[in-house]
Amino acid sequence: MSQFDAQLEKFRTADGFIAALDQSGGSTPKALRLYGIGEDAWSTSDEMFGLVHEMRSRIITSPAFNGDRILAAILFEDTMDRDIEGSRPPIISGDVKNVVPILKVDKGLAEEVDGSQLMKPIPGLDQLLAKAKSKGIFGTKMRSVIKSANETGIAANVDQQFEIGRRIVAAGLVPIIEPEVDINAPDKAEAEALLLNKIMAQLDALDDDDQVMLKLTLPEQDNLYADCIAHPNCLKVVALSGGYSRDEANARLARQHGMVASFSRALSEGLSAQQSDEEFNATLDASIQSIFEASCT
Repeated sequence: MSQFDAQLEKFRTADGFIAALDQSGGSTPKALRLYGIGEDAWSTSDEMFGLVHEMRSRIITSPAFNGDRILAAILFEDTMDRDIEGSRPPIISGDVKNVVPILKVDKGLAEEVDGSQLMKPIPGLDQLLAKAKSKGIFGTKMRSVIKSANETGIAANVDQQFEIGRRIVAAGLVPIIEPEVDINAPDKAEAEALLLNKIMAQLDALDDDDQVMLKLTLPEQDNLYADCIAHPNCLKVVALSGGYSRDEANARLARQHGMVASFSRALSEGLSAQQSDEEFNATLDASIQSIFEASCT
């Protein structure tokens, strides 16, 4: 069995969730601040990314972080290019951790139009996908945001996600398509209903062998995305925490049958640079266990 086929089989058969460790330029200062590192700790972007790499490395190398409860980890491109304990690509793949590597490929959000923020252009995408494939990366992740129940904006958002998703499938990778609905949207439930219709139409239009994943905001209507979960072209539907606390995100997730977590901030909640390794590992272990349990429903 090839490495890709083994990774695919893990997604199809194993319990667990996706750890989102892909904080990039805009979200990195907040992630570091929550980790106990203020903005006075760096003066250049290289120093900032070095600090967040240390945070990610501490999570990845913790004994609590392994493939028993974690299906995959979403990485920032910078992480893919750095050593972790002398190993490149990162040790999350293979026999050491048995966690499937996924790469964030988007370059951030464009300005809001029709109640949606689409993705900015992704220059050099084909070259990045070829590089990722050569390093054993299984799939990709790309985020856009829906701010209101505007059908025109939602259609443009989903169309862009699937257009790029098809390019990723053609490169031999599995895309995570992430049209996030802002949890503060005043008409969130209506936006989610419109989003579901657009996603199902796009899933139905895929070729029989095309496989994608969906990363979606925890919905207001429980099990709204059941048809996506059951769709033959959808490998997995995962949930983003979107600003909910870990307790709230876990409670909402536990009500979504067949949906698993892909949490970032909710995963690292409570971790601190000032903690001893014993405290850090115990906190991370409890976080992972709570998210794992919420994902197994």
